[in-house]
Amino acid sequence: MQVTAVRIWIVEVPQIPPIAPYRSHIRTTSTSTSGIARVDTDDGLTGWGEFNLNFLPGLTTGKLQEQAAWLIGHDPLNLAAYHRDCPLDWRLKSGLEMALWDICGKAAGVPVAVLMGGILRPQVELAACMGIQSYERAGEIASYYVEQGYSTLKTKAGTDMTEDLEMVRGVRDAVGMKLKLRIDPNRAYSPQQAAELARRLEQYELEYLEQPIMAEPLSDARWLREQSRTPIALNESVTDAASVWRILKEDAAAFILPDTHCAGGLLECVKIGYVCEAAGVPCIMHCGHDMGPKTAAMVHIAAALPAYSLANDSTYFGLEDDITVEPLPIVRGKIAVPDKPGLGIEGDETKLNRYAILP
Repeated sequence: MQVTAVRIWIVEVPQIPPIAPYRSHIRTTSTSTSGIARVDTDDGLTGWGEFNLNFLPGLTTGKLQEQAAWLIGHDPLNLAAYHRDCPLDWRLKSGLEMALWDICGKAAGVPVAVLMGGILRPQVELAACMGIQSYERAGEIASYYVEQGYSTLKTKAGTDMTEDLEMVRGVRDAVGMKLKLRIDPNRAYSPQQAAELARRLEQYELEYLEQPIMAEPLSDARWLREQSRTPIALNESVTDAASVWRILKEDAAAFILPDTHCAGGLLECVKIGYVCEAAGVPCIMHCGHDMGPKTAAMVHIAAALPAYSLANDSTYFGLEDDITVEPLPIVRGKIAVPDKPGLGIEGDETKLNRYAILP
């Protein structure tokens, strides 16, 4: 089997409340932007992939299309050779690799999770996400998520420590301990500031404080863990399995958050899962305002790998529409593993063309 054609779309889909407007300390947005890849083969199989493009200037569909043509003529079933030989940017690489997993599953007639070893979790739990909010609005959104059946909430943070604490207090005052709570300042604080924040958060019993400091040096994260009972998770420090090995060796995190677009694909997230399983450290799949293909990939990884035992980040429910033929249903905060071969989704070219934004 050989790849005969590759097509790339850059799409922007509006978000809806309570996700929109989604505010971090870096920016506020009400849209999700992704690259979508369609890969066709001479056996008539088509694979779909997705890669994050949020907030990246200077990209064009034509440029990505030209780069992706490298894949034509390659064996879509040989993922090892793909990773050995692929010269592409890690984001585009991850999207094409996702499409190859989809093709592999379709060729074998099984869901991708089965290729990864089997389905341990027929339903994958989601952590509902929200941007930085006021005390009042945080409580309102938290209450809504409890009503919708979610067990876990992740918030952005990092503009101001007092604002972060008021937001957390708003959640706890509204719903108590009905939601496990995570906050993510996206590297906003110095180690000393993060230590103060972590200590002040202890009374609210967070599940973890995610990447409050810069990705390097890891010794800062290890020091931070010693300053408070609030658990520390790392995301921006996580790229490939080797980076996770260094984090674990340094004892720099209690939780690890990989993402396909940072790791270069699903295979590296699988490897990270094995490393963390051996170390007894939980993994959580990170979300980059994902659409259907990437959300489906997250579900397959979390369904198959023992280390992905907690609720995985998601803003999928906050899209105006998905670019797939049939959006993945969310029931009481969970997505069932698709039982169709491959990722279990198909791109809808009418929707893709409707939401396409760049030539």
